[in-house]
Amino acid sequence: MEGPLPRELGVTRARLAAAARFFAAKSSARAGAPFREVTVVLQDDAFSARVHLAVTGAPGATDVVTQRYDPLPGEPGGVYGELYVNARRALAAAPERRGWSPAKELLLYTAHGMDHLSGADDAAPDEYRRMRRRELAWLREWSSRTA
Repeated sequence: MEGPLPRELGVTRARLAAAARFFAAKSSARAGAPFREVTVVLQDDAFSARVHLAVTGAPGATDVVTQRYDPLPGEPGGVYGELYVNARRALAAAPERRGWSPAKELLLYTAHGMDHLSGADDAAPDEYRRMRRRELAWLREWSSRTA
């Protein structure tokens, strides 16, 4: 895990890392491939806009950008990648959702990125709904385990 974690998010780096590992395990089971190495990079809107443009060609900041890599020669098969999670966007978006904390918003972005690493796509409305249902179920399960 890299990058600044704003205190006002209300989540510790250790708790976010544990949640990321939990979501990676869920996503790994869905993909049928082990998650070998995934780096979570916390960022703000300016950094997000640069990464979003570089990775997808789309302008502007977003909640999470996912980058998956093939294993290098000699590395075991599985999933390698990076999640660029916009911590500042989580702070701004959470108040728009009733009863939703900035920490929960950040966890949702992390779950969403892990879901993308498993090959899930949200380009079509039905795919988006399937992803969101799955990610919210992961959040509920994570919350029930850590409550």
